[in-house]
Amino acid sequence: MSAELISILVLVVVFVIATTRSINMGALAFAAAYAVGELVADLDTDKIFAGFPGDLFVVLVGVTYLFAIARANGTTDWLVHASIRLVRGRVVLIPWVMFVLTGALTAIGAVSPAAVAIVAPIALSFAARYQISPLLMGAMVVHGAQGGGFSPISIYGTIVNGIVEREKLPGNEIALFLASLVVNLVIAAVVFVLFGGLKLRNDGAVTETASVSASSSVSAGADAKSAPEGRGGGGLEKDREEDRKEDPSAEPEDDTTRLNPARMATLAALVALVVAVLAFDLDAGLTSITLAVLLSTCWPEDSRNAVTQIAWPTVLLICGVLTYVGVLDEMGTIDWAGEGVSDIGVPLLSAVLLCYIGALVSAFASSVGIMGALIPLAVPFLAQGEIGAVGMVAALAVSATVVDVSPFSTNGALVLAAAPGVDRERFFRQLMMYGGIVVAVVPAVVWLALVVPGWG
Repeated sequence: MSAELISILVLVVVFVIATTRSINMGALAFAAAYAVGELVADLDTDKIFAGFPGDLFVVLVGVTYLFAIARANGTTDWLVHASIRLVRGRVVLIPWVMFVLTGALTAIGAVSPAAVAIVAPIALSFAARYQISPLLMGAMVVHGAQGGGFSPISIYGTIVNGIVEREKLPGNEIALFLASLVVNLVIAAVVFVLFGGLKLRNDGAVTETASVSASSSVSAGADAKSAPEGRGGGGLEKDREEDRKEDPSAEPEDDTTRLNPARMATLAALVALVVAVLAFDLDAGLTSITLAVLLSTCWPEDSRNAVTQIAWPTVLLICGVLTYVGVLDEMGTIDWAGEGVSDIGVPLLSAVLLCYIGALVSAFASSVGIMGALIPLAVPFLAQGEIGAVGMVAALAVSATVVDVSPFSTNGALVLAAAPGVDRERFFRQLMMYGGIVVAVVPAVVWLALVVPGWG
């Protein structure tokens, strides 16, 4: 048995054990990376650790730290209330607002994880407050980011178009952008319908006073898990909110509409994060930690417990799995699989298999890296003229990025880490199942829509 095949089988075993024994998959993956790296691939410790995602570690820690402070001092409550006012109380529109916002950010040049890091905590705080499925809200944020991710001036768009130009393939920047936008828009619409988005219309317009909760489920954090009724709000909280809806003139017990110095400083910090990431291309994780430390120094009483609210189990899980994927890359397993597909000799079959490999591997690794590897692998059968290059490149790009809802990808990990007041193990399984469905369905659909007709 080849070393590459052994490494794949070990990954399957890690998934099975983690699922059946409720062991943190990241811890298992670290052990597997060490065992496979040392015993199978003969890698030294430095090469095993080369796959550790240090940048993602800092992003997860920094963003969850900053927004833990924002929850503690009531800034997220204020933002949720402001969102309600923006759409005139129509809760049903909020998921689409988040979709458009992240799409706009990536379309004008934000890296997809940076846009998700900025929007996801606010979106999921809103979801916790108004009993919206966190899976629905998280998917809307991620698919929004990917929908705008291939505009001609975006990061993904310029990278893919650059690869196409370097490989001397026919290209169409607008077709690439529209393919990603349409696919993600359709998926978002399906998710919206399946996960309760239409039911939000029954809520009507939430009054301004009703949108303010006496004790926010978001700020309650871990206490929300033990609430007697409902998710994130508790029976008493639910009764209070219903009372306010019946009496719009009732004054909220905690005025989340008022900006105090701590909240104004936190809002300034969030704006600074956006500017630093989008305008100056600074690291989102390091910037978040720096801003969080400054806020903690000025208002230590609000941020005393913020470090404990960092999603440490999620950090362990994501970093462990990605370290193992790094070992697979180091020992050549990913290239081995891709080259095997390219040698099949049937262009259409090779095309759909490359789309599936791109989706599957990208669910655990860098989408940009996968696109950079797979597009050149497609060049030999594209040169035969039986498959249109424009459609094939678009199909590969969409397949490799639409799966970023996976909890093992950067975007999915940010969504998992940002969700307040949820059972994280359950939410992780939901994201993993949803990501699995996307991996299973979308590559075939984009292959049929973009490759089989021979576009380009």
